[in-house]
Amino acid sequence: MSSRTSIVKAIVEKLKVINGETPYHVNVNENVFPYLKYWDEIMNFPSIYMAPGYEYREYHPASFAWGFLNISLKIYTKGDDASQKLEDLMEDVEKVLDDTLGVIVYDTDNSYETSEISITSITTDEGLLAPYAVGEINILVRYQIM
Repeated sequence: MSSRTSIVKAIVEKLKVINGETPYHVNVNENVFPYLKYWDEIMNFPSIYMAPGYEYREYHPASFAWGFLNISLKIYTKGDDASQKLEDLMEDVEKVLDDTLGVIVYDTDNSYETSEISITSITTDEGLLAPYAVGEINILVRYQIM
């Protein structure tokens, strides 16, 4: 499996801990997936879908290279207070990512792990799709190219 795919799957597993119990606000019921769906295809709410985007490399001497992988997380909620649920769930996602301190093991056989995870942008539908709410969090993951 490629590093790109492995990193996305590792983040999916980390986000499945969002269960509505303190310190989290929303229970995703493990509805976190390593692929994208559009909001009209979603049947279970709330849910998080993600996919890797573009990647760039930074090469250094001694055959050392960093990979910078962009990942898009699409977050879907539904209900009377869908916009508030979306805000709460996005806060939960931020908490999980912050708690990792940027380090997620994505290949246990070889002990490969990420070096940094940062949020690059957060957007929402701003209530236009009520009773649904859709948000997007874009993250940048830095890892060593092996």
